[in-house]
Amino acid sequence: MDLKEIQSLIKFVAKSGASEVKLEMEDVKITIRTGSEDKKGESTTYVQQIPVNQPMPQQGAPAPQPAAAQGEVEATPAKSAADEDSKYITVKSPIIGTFYRKPSPDKPNFVEVGDSISKGDVLCIIEAMKLFNEIESEVSGKIVKVLVDESSPVEFDQPLFLVDPS
Repeated sequence: MDLKEIQSLIKFVAKSGASEVKLEMEDVKITIRTGSEDKKGESTTYVQQIPVNQPMPQQGAPAPQPAAAQGEVEATPAKSAADEDSKYITVKSPIIGTFYRKPSPDKPNFVEVGDSISKGDVLCIIEAMKLFNEIESEVSGKIVKVLVDESSPVEFDQPLFLVDPS
């Protein structure tokens, strides 16, 4: 199948009103979808869409934030900073969404740095698809650091809080 045949097939599908057409031949697979924009491609189109989702966790990846947290902790002597980081428990996001420290804009934060928490206490809310999910603590201890800013997007497994369990 040559390029002109593919182009004429795309035009035909667009005019027909079909939302999706799949054509499989011996050595070629073509999927044409219509809608907000026409898309054509071979089975590799799906492979190309997968890497588009992979950079998103890297953008929101926690790497810069823990580095900043370590930088602030390193204001104390360097030996104790490494020891302190190892004894903290990291509370991570169980879902992708938007991080909120308060139940509503006019209410106080659920937790502050220095607050003692126990298992089951609400630490924050993560909004995902217009649903507000309360994130509860799975450990008891004291909040050492809040790693995410208010109303920031968070990724799955992104660190949110550092908790001192002692």
